[in-house]
Amino acid sequence: MHRNPYRPRRELATHTVINQAPPLVDYNAFTTDTALNAALEREGGDWGRDRAVAYGDIAGSELMELGFQANENPPTLHLFDRYGARIDEVEFHPAYHRIMQRAKEHGLHSLTWTADRPGAQVVRSALYYLHNQFEAGTACPITMTHAAAPVFARFPDPGRRWLDRVLTDAYDDRVIPPADKHGLTVGMGMTEKQGGSDVRTNTTEATATDRDGVFTLRGHKWFFSAPMCDLFLVLAQDDGGLSCFVLPRWTEAGERNAIDIQRLKNKLGDRSNASSEVEFRDAEAYRIGEAGRGVATIIEMVSQTRLDCMLGSAGLMRQATVQAIHHARHREAFGQRLADAPLMQEVLADLALESEAAMAYAMRLARAFEGATEHETHLARLATPVGKYLICKAAPAAVNEAQECLGGGGYVEESILPRLYRQAPLNSIWEGSGNVQCLDLLRALAKSPDSIAALEAELAQAGGRHPAFDIHCEALGTQLKEKTIDPAGARALAGDIARGLQAAILLTGDAPWVGEAFCAARLAPRRPGAYGTAGLGDMAPALVERAAI
Repeated sequence: MHRNPYRPRRELATHTVINQAPPLVDYNAFTTDTALNAALEREGGDWGRDRAVAYGDIAGSELMELGFQANENPPTLHLFDRYGARIDEVEFHPAYHRIMQRAKEHGLHSLTWTADRPGAQVVRSALYYLHNQFEAGTACPITMTHAAAPVFARFPDPGRRWLDRVLTDAYDDRVIPPADKHGLTVGMGMTEKQGGSDVRTNTTEATATDRDGVFTLRGHKWFFSAPMCDLFLVLAQDDGGLSCFVLPRWTEAGERNAIDIQRLKNKLGDRSNASSEVEFRDAEAYRIGEAGRGVATIIEMVSQTRLDCMLGSAGLMRQATVQAIHHARHREAFGQRLADAPLMQEVLADLALESEAAMAYAMRLARAFEGATEHETHLARLATPVGKYLICKAAPAAVNEAQECLGGGGYVEESILPRLYRQAPLNSIWEGSGNVQCLDLLRALAKSPDSIAALEAELAQAGGRHPAFDIHCEALGTQLKEKTIDPAGARALAGDIARGLQAAILLTGDAPWVGEAFCAARLAPRRPGAYGTAGLGDMAPALVERAAI
């Protein structure tokens, strides 16, 4: 747990505690983030600045403390009550519920759909990015609730019965039927043991009942998150093929639905959140969307969750970078501040560059998701899988490098960095691993030529701003003109597209010199290996200063 940093005893029996960084607590995570402020304005969300300031203050103080509590007290599964009756309930620490309440109060699950003005997705994305820096486990149900809302809206039968309470800002953790609750959360269950990402191999069966629109589900889900949500979107086979269903935790008759939790997953990270394995024993559900069109029904939900994976990974990198810079600015070694040592400065600047590029990309994509023009819609189709691939892959290495900046202190649990490190691999796995994203890129290239044109137009906006960028884009254009692309090279192509877009965004942003540094570090012929090998030189101090709080 995060301890009270004020007036500790430093004069101890055998030594005096000196040369230690003060705790990084009680700061506004938005107002201290120069790059995020610029991105919010650049992408059309400046009207939400007051919202971001308010949540930034909560994130850097209350969420920091609550995040430690929620992760040190993970959820507990209770299958039966004391009388032997089945209840299948997961108990969470009060800190978890308080974090969920804060997130819903500020519209992290709903603002995209309720603000009714351009930039709503951008503002919501900024808040979500702030949230993930301090407690990423609760982001799972927030993401799924946010992503499910357009599915309910697009299919009002049966979605209309739940949509208003999905979008409300009230958080209601009572274990009661959804009709009696003030606000609802939504989970999902797509993957099964035999198929994983290949959901078309799902074996769960849906059988129509004599009640209109009501089915029973029989089967299992290998990953079912988060099991205490009120509603779940699941895939199952019916007479028309693989279809999508809404599965409430309670039946229409007000009884607990036949969702048997087998166990909670013992996960590497994401400890505050519950993920489970379940069996459905004729559980009551409602088909949403057309029969046999289950994947098509949830495709928007998939895209939304992939954007959140990028925002989440960018948030983890931001917090890790902030912690590393804070430590280096207050720690002396070998006769100088760590932050002034040329090699440490190179490492910190490289981390800052990766962090800003990830955030800027995700925020640009948030604007594209609003679909104001055909260009934006087509750009999002291609930029989503490649961004999910590259940004989520970058997070674990970046967080680990930040740990190394702190030395042994970055490896102990009193620091937030071990939690960030355990969390970092999740987003590259959730909602489609790296290979799945790259295969999706190949589908987009084959079936969406307008997406290629949108990508080229986006890159052209930064043309002529840096020689390495121009060379990169010329080579990329040659690849995209090939009629067939070797699937084995899809990862390299995805990385090249994502890096090109990151460079374009930074080159045309509020600080073009950051884009120039990015091109030199990421696109020049001498590609770096470990952090600190990019040769940022004279630009390093300014990059560190821009990222510092």
